[in-house]
Amino acid sequence: MRSLKDLSSLKGRSALVTGGAGHIGFAIADGLAELGANVILLDRETDRGKALCEELRARWGVGGEYIDADLERADQYADLPSRVESCWGRLDILVNCAAFVGTTNLDGWNEPFERQSLDAWRRALEVNLTAPFAVTQMLLRLLIASGRGSVVNIASIYGMTGPVPSLYEGTGMNNPAAYGASKGGLLQLTRWLATTLAPRVRVNAVTPGGVARGQDERFSSRYRARTPMGRMATEEDIKGAAAFLASDLSAYVTGQNIVADGGWSVW
Repeated sequence: MRSLKDLSSLKGRSALVTGGAGHIGFAIADGLAELGANVILLDRETDRGKALCEELRARWGVGGEYIDADLERADQYADLPSRVESCWGRLDILVNCAAFVGTTNLDGWNEPFERQSLDAWRRALEVNLTAPFAVTQMLLRLLIASGRGSVVNIASIYGMTGPVPSLYEGTGMNNPAAYGASKGGLLQLTRWLATTLAPRVRVNAVTPGGVARGQDERFSSRYRARTPMGRMATEEDIKGAAAFLASDLSAYVTGQNIVADGGWSVW
């Protein structure tokens, strides 16, 4: 019987994290690297992405590579399989983390419903839902060849629950319809892929609660008051769940959603 240490080891494996230069994406990438995985960060923040790859290499002694691509534009990642394969010749773990989020600066996005635009809706679904579908599909051959392929989709509590309008009153913040709709779709895509790709590839999701990132204190205090754990999430709260789903610790787990929300969704 293998030890927990052996089951959690990702030594010799390769992972791709979309949105890897973002707060949550990099925290997940850092956790996978700590367990021994060579990590590819895919993002459109070139300078930051390359610097973070250097950080991974220096901190954990693993391979760290950067792929520049805007997931809103399918033509920018049409050659993704060859670019991924050219790094280490394999792919064992795919983390679909890139997303337009509630604070994204888009015209017609952070607005009351009647002013949310079709353009912003379409752009959000392209990145938050269509890209995970397309990227998983095009990298499926490599994931199957791994023999331990694992896909981890990063969803949101707003893919499971409706927004609470009173949280946002007087803050200038909002919760766009496309965000919740796309994250809800991602959770259903997770279930669909899990049954379709089993037993060749496992597919699971992590659903974070709201992450503290300097929001208006009126929003933050209301959020904390409504959360059983009495605080907002940190990136560190998310990376352990992703590492579990990426590794053999979860070798018999597929189609599941780990909700890391401090108890938000149990009310």
